[in-house]
Amino acid sequence: MREAMLYERIKDKDGEVHCYLCSHHCRIKPNEFGTCGMRQNLDGTLYTHAYGEVIAANADPVEKKPLYHFLPGSRSFSLATMGCNFQCEFCQNWQISQANRRSGDRIRGIELSPEKIVEAAKSKSCRSIAYTYTEPTVFFEYAYDTARLAKAEGIASVFITNGFMTRDAFETIQPYLDACNVDLKAFDKDFYKNICHGRLQPVLDTIRTLKDLGIWLEVTTLIVPGSNDSEKEIKGIADFLAGIDTNIPWHISRFHPDYKYSGLDPTALSVMKTAYELGKAAGLKHIYLGNVPGESVDTYCPGCNRLLIKRGAAGASVDLSEDGRCPECGEPLAGVF
Repeated sequence: MREAMLYERIKDKDGEVHCYLCSHHCRIKPNEFGTCGMRQNLDGTLYTHAYGEVIAANADPVEKKPLYHFLPGSRSFSLATMGCNFQCEFCQNWQISQANRRSGDRIRGIELSPEKIVEAAKSKSCRSIAYTYTEPTVFFEYAYDTARLAKAEGIASVFITNGFMTRDAFETIQPYLDACNVDLKAFDKDFYKNICHGRLQPVLDTIRTLKDLGIWLEVTTLIVPGSNDSEKEIKGIADFLAGIDTNIPWHISRFHPDYKYSGLDPTALSVMKTAYELGKAAGLKHIYLGNVPGESVDTYCPGCNRLLIKRGAAGASVDLSEDGRCPECGEPLAGVF
């Protein structure tokens, strides 16, 4: 265990602490855990159980995160500890995200220091480290220490997150965090409350915060049949993103049955196509359909429609000028290249 970051002791509360790492803002009594089940108050000091042990680690194409406008064609050393501060009933990594210390869960992992993670990333020629698979909020201290070392070695750090971190957390790690993909799960307060056991507004605030802090941002929405697949809901997400920046890449992902939603059918292809059209109508320049056979994952110039990034099994080929512009019409392509 390590002492946690981003908490404070509450005066005159007999050892109770306030954790402000995420927007649950847990007030935790001695010997109890926060909502995530991985941060524990021991005698007035908050500790994290999510430090130093990795339960998943792979060198992935950065496009799998998904990040399409961040170092395309490169590899990202991807890792996770167990735990999450959400309890999404359709989670596709539920076996590891819903495990936690409060419940007594024990998943065998590999002990890796931040130094060893950076060494592994270098040995596998990864240009970034991705904190992913579960929720990086839960292993924030581990990610923070690793990202600081990675930055010194010229290796980027990226969060694949539900976006429920506080602004304090993002401002703390901002010097070492280069990109995020935020999972905007719906545009409905009840969906977040009843299905994810979280809240919508902090996620919307996070998207604005990341733009304010200059951290590269992409957004993913999983379209769940009967839950967030109405045209009104999808249009709400598209309009919100376009109102912040029409250059935000939006990844619309097709649901497949899993966890407590194992009885549902996959998202209808017609719904996926409608979501794409609603995104375009809102003015979003870069929309990608995930898990849809035959759909293009390539990137085209928003000015003249020239193919700029070609993606395939062998990686990605990038056709941009040195300053990130289309060689045909000179239109700049938003991203980190």
